[in-house]
Amino acid sequence: MAFWKGKSQAPDEDPPPTSLLARMRTGLRKTRDVLNTDIRDLFKSEGRLVDDPFLEELFARLIRTDMGVGPATTLRDQVAEEFRGRVVKLEEVLTNISRQTEKMLSGQSNALFEAPSGPTVILVVGVNGSGKTTSIAKLANNLHRSGKRVLLGAGDTFRAAAVEQLTVWAGRIGCEIVTGPPDADPASVAFRTAQRAADEKFDVAVIDTAGRLQTQTHLMQQLDKIRRVVGKQVEGAPHEVLLVLDATAGQNAISQARGFSEVAGCTGIILAKLDGSAKGGVILPIHQQFDLPVKFIGLGEGLDDLAPFDPKSFAEALF
Repeated sequence: MAFWKGKSQAPDEDPPPTSLLARMRTGLRKTRDVLNTDIRDLFKSEGRLVDDPFLEELFARLIRTDMGVGPATTLRDQVAEEFRGRVVKLEEVLTNISRQTEKMLSGQSNALFEAPSGPTVILVVGVNGSGKTTSIAKLANNLHRSGKRVLLGAGDTFRAAAVEQLTVWAGRIGCEIVTGPPDADPASVAFRTAQRAADEKFDVAVIDTAGRLQTQTHLMQQLDKIRRVVGKQVEGAPHEVLLVLDATAGQNAISQARGFSEVAGCTGIILAKLDGSAKGGVILPIHQQFDLPVKFIGLGEGLDDLAPFDPKSFAEALF
């Protein structure tokens, strides 16, 4: 799937193993198993009457995926509107919920913004342990494989392991990287990355930043400095500020999104570690509360295990 285009991939009834739907089904297995088992337990073989007790139980089970009160209420109310007073089968309810989930996640472009001229500069932010550095490698790999000439910037200078890790990934991917000495000013690495990307006509520069908590004011201010310096080198940069969130964090990811979206000017989300979580529903409240599109989801440990987010495939895979 093209990373610069907002087109959905229409899955076949029996998708090949490499299709986006098949990959999402695999990555969302834990969330789907919890959700579908919980909802299935509400039904008997002859179906179930949709009444207030049923709707209360359905709501409680939706909440277990960490989708939050708002989205769970919307989904429950849609089921009530369509089926109240009727005896329905499990498949009817799941189809309704899947359709409404897709609708709730649609309406925004999930494609990366491409600079009209010069390199596209992408900053990647997030807390320590969120999977940020690995997500950068996966993103760079996907861009590289789509034919883009990619330059990495190792801006997490406070953590030597992050620089080393990203350097190893760059070698494996076949892209170039800009690094600095330990404890160097991250803004200087970002500056040199943007400068080199412009001078040497790279298509994309992906710049790592130091992992930080959204409550660390001085580090959040540093992000503002990084934004300013790259903007001096490349017009309109940064063109994307992607926030990496750990899907296993569930509702804690929402507080991270709140802090970063206010300070860093985030334009989209990479939801990492989705394959290791039963809390995939957290996408819904993040999308609803912050109006930030989920642009990519992490579906495994390998370099190829980053997929462009597609609401239709996600909703079908979830239910």
